[in-house]
Amino acid sequence: MKQPLPSTVPVLIAGGGPVGLTLSALLSSEGIDHLVVEADVGYCSGSRAICMSRRSQEILGWVGADLPLVAKGLGWTGGRSHWRDTEVLHFEMPTEPTQRFAPMVNIQQFYVEEFAHQAAQAQGGFARVQWASRVVAVRPQAQGVQVEIQTPEGSQTVEAAYVVACDGGRSTVREQLGLQLQGTQYDGKYVIVDVVQKTRRAVERLAWFDPPSNPGSTILMHRQPDDVWRIDYQIRDDEDPAEAVKPENVLPRVQSHLAMIGENEPWEPLWISIYNAKCLTLPGYRHGRVFFAGDAAHLVPIFGVRGLNSGLDDAGNLAWKLARVVRGESPDALLDSYSTERLHATRENIAYGAKSTEFMAPPNFAYRLMREATLRLAVSDAQVRSLINPRQSAPIAYVGSPLNVRQTGEWTSERAAPGAPAPEAQLKGEEGVFHLSQLFGHGFVCLAFGGEAPTLDGLGVRSIALPPEVDHLGQAWQRCGLAHAAARALVLVRPDGYVMGRWHGLDPTPVRLALEHTGVLA
Repeated sequence: MKQPLPSTVPVLIAGGGPVGLTLSALLSSEGIDHLVVEADVGYCSGSRAICMSRRSQEILGWVGADLPLVAKGLGWTGGRSHWRDTEVLHFEMPTEPTQRFAPMVNIQQFYVEEFAHQAAQAQGGFARVQWASRVVAVRPQAQGVQVEIQTPEGSQTVEAAYVVACDGGRSTVREQLGLQLQGTQYDGKYVIVDVVQKTRRAVERLAWFDPPSNPGSTILMHRQPDDVWRIDYQIRDDEDPAEAVKPENVLPRVQSHLAMIGENEPWEPLWISIYNAKCLTLPGYRHGRVFFAGDAAHLVPIFGVRGLNSGLDDAGNLAWKLARVVRGESPDALLDSYSTERLHATRENIAYGAKSTEFMAPPNFAYRLMREATLRLAVSDAQVRSLINPRQSAPIAYVGSPLNVRQTGEWTSERAAPGAPAPEAQLKGEEGVFHLSQLFGHGFVCLAFGGEAPTLDGLGVRSIALPPEVDHLGQAWQRCGLAHAAARALVLVRPDGYVMGRWHGLDPTPVRLALEHTGVLA
């Protein structure tokens, strides 16, 4: 007989997918007790979301889940697009030898769930995951949320101070609160297939428009661990989706394409599903003491891999704020900034995702005609090829965030402007080479250039000096906008790796004022 659920809990997470389990790991690292409720009996099946961005790898790195992910995953830096049987684009994402992570890593979603869950368990006994159980009722109260949970042992009610809905595109929590996603849903549908087949092909994003193997279709391919190909192909508008996913209709199309590209090793299917693109969001991600994250908050197209990656960014943004409020270190109002910042990010992601979708799955004849003309021109005109670039996911700057501190003075780079993700840099310490991003994810950090790190007692801020011998390549001072290596400056970075403010000189007073005036300190 399993132990009954706790009657009260500081945080209840509805949904134990990759976003919910990553949030669980982050809250565990903050020492916050919480309960995860997941309807499935374990991790998901099928590849589902497979491309993990550099930013997502950093977030998982805050809890140590990056190590197994990178060891298992397949890193990649670019891709190729073809029109019929002609290559029309070869793109490379920005990267450099000193980077900590590859721009993208391919790995099946169930591995991400497993690694995040293991990271939560490794932090101590702060997390409990209740599998094979589902949230069936959500009743907001003045000082918390009453949640009814159906478990294999029966129904139980839990009082939570805060609830985070990570329960996907068909969110029960969203339905219980009477909320609806708003935006656009596209008609174009893609069949998704996992097949196991040995290959020596490079790890790249591969795309074909109107390939001879499947005329009129668009096909995407990604290599995954365990000798698995992920194949997405568009079906005709007049095809019945229920018929389209039957093996007798899927396997001949897959075989035709594998043969066309010269992949002749034996293969077998593992998983088949279907998908259509959506650009939908809630108009706000905070409703009293209930928060929405991942697909429960927003649905963005797969093109550009912004779905799961934006969900992990939701978790990274919310976890530290929720932890500070639960511990009494910050006022409840700090949590309002979660919705402000992440809604802005979603709107940016949807704008990019809509452009990619309209090219990958044209919604009408005019878009199809424009795409055909672009692809034809791209065969011989290099200037046109940039229009085919899928523009992969990148972290969004929080323009207009209430946590940004207005900067003064002249700076040589805006890469570390308030609201921007802190730039990466390779550093060198007594124990060898490390990266600036490894300093983030565990409280506020104040980077000091040009002198000793100031004392910031009582603020909960780690003050770290970055002299030239540590910033041995000069990447940190240049990317943070300093005029030269000896310039004196402070850069305040939030726990989620975003710049909050920067100031010339080493006077710590502006740091204290920034935390007070933005409402971070209780």
